[in-house]
Amino acid sequence: MRLRRFLATGAMAAVAAMTLASCSSGAAPADSAASVVPELADDQQVEIVFESYNLTQPGPWTDTVNQLLEEFGQKYPNIKVTAQPPQGGSVDDVVSSVQTQLLAGSPPDVVQLGFNSLDFAATQLGAKAMNDIVGDEAVQKQFGGENPYHPRAKVLGDWEGKTYGMPYVFSTPMLFMNKTVLAEAGVPADADLSTWDKVQEAGAKVTAMTGKPSVDVACFTPSGEWCLQALTLSNGGDVLSEDRKTIEFGKPEAVGAVERFSRMYEAGVLRNADAAAQNEGLAKGDVAFLLQSAAVQGSLLQASQAGGWELGAAGLPAIDGESESVPVNSGSALFILSDDQAKQRAAWELVSFLTSDRAFELITSQIGYLPLRTSLTKEGGALYDWAAQNSRLVGPNLAQLDRLEPWRSFPGNSYSQISELYTGAAEEVVFYGKPADKTMGDAAKRSQELIGG
Repeated sequence: MRLRRFLATGAMAAVAAMTLASCSSGAAPADSAASVVPELADDQQVEIVFESYNLTQPGPWTDTVNQLLEEFGQKYPNIKVTAQPPQGGSVDDVVSSVQTQLLAGSPPDVVQLGFNSLDFAATQLGAKAMNDIVGDEAVQKQFGGENPYHPRAKVLGDWEGKTYGMPYVFSTPMLFMNKTVLAEAGVPADADLSTWDKVQEAGAKVTAMTGKPSVDVACFTPSGEWCLQALTLSNGGDVLSEDRKTIEFGKPEAVGAVERFSRMYEAGVLRNADAAAQNEGLAKGDVAFLLQSAAVQGSLLQASQAGGWELGAAGLPAIDGESESVPVNSGSALFILSDDQAKQRAAWELVSFLTSDRAFELITSQIGYLPLRTSLTKEGGALYDWAAQNSRLVGPNLAQLDRLEPWRSFPGNSYSQISELYTGAAEEVVFYGKPADKTMGDAAKRSQELIGG
């Protein structure tokens, strides 16, 4: 099974890696065992800092995080949490933000990092194995409970047999749509949208009505790399060999996936827009379809209710009608960076609360991310009524979790540069007419040089 073989992730640039390794406050190496830290006394006051990229945008993201932190403060009045967005103010700034604070000697105690930062967090940022802080039994207990983690979700933050990142928020690729506009364009409410050919056909009807492109696919920017991987895997390709030594996104299957969207753009159906415009396009009525993480679901629901249109959703369409699509996860895990034992224990309490039943009740219903404790949506669960009322939205996401493939991470110190080469080449092919074989092949060759071989 491929699920576990791509869990390891890359690191940042070599110079930064060496610098940060020497500035990580004397943290123990990732492979050394530490004593379980003592629990806090009832009257022991502790202050910790939590850095979250969900605080970079107003609305459901920020509101939900703040509500969770308020409830945590009521439950743990002796732990004061200062919450902050990453320096730079965007999702893409979080690793560099932590690097800067590490160099200044004041990193956050808990940080939300993308799954592609796992290797770097464990080996260079000084992230602590949670098994070493509280013990294996406590970690497994946190994954379990009345509503345990989905088995494909719980392993995504594992590194060399230990949990360094507690899986927190993520989604599978979701095709959101404006059902009202589709109906106006003559697309039946029960239209089959299981393949990209069928999505293009429906989008073409909207384009004919509006005179402008009708589909956004948020896969061709660095922040959408996880999504681009899903398209590649859905066409029978991959981005990295099983032994993690060979870049594979220059192979025909990966090239073919990108060419499919080049044809959609040439047909006038796919829109060329930046990430910010894509996140707003469906809500503003600029397009009828958006392939994106369910992280935008809460804001789309608000926009549809305010605008009087119906929001619909489906899972990731297949490239063709012969093979099922392959969903890849987006999102992040929570990491503990503190070296102070009292802060580590307080950080564990925060991580535990933010991944509790109550947390996923709010995270799913208010933002749209997957409930990693999936049985919350079953009868008797806190999300049962909400899931029943919003089955058209949560159903496809949950179904795709059962066949989830993890976000592949590129090895070595240049993983982010490889990601940019991959998505940049795809963007050049799709939107700017560059030859697919050569452009993707050249990017793969340059990436191979970065990892050696």
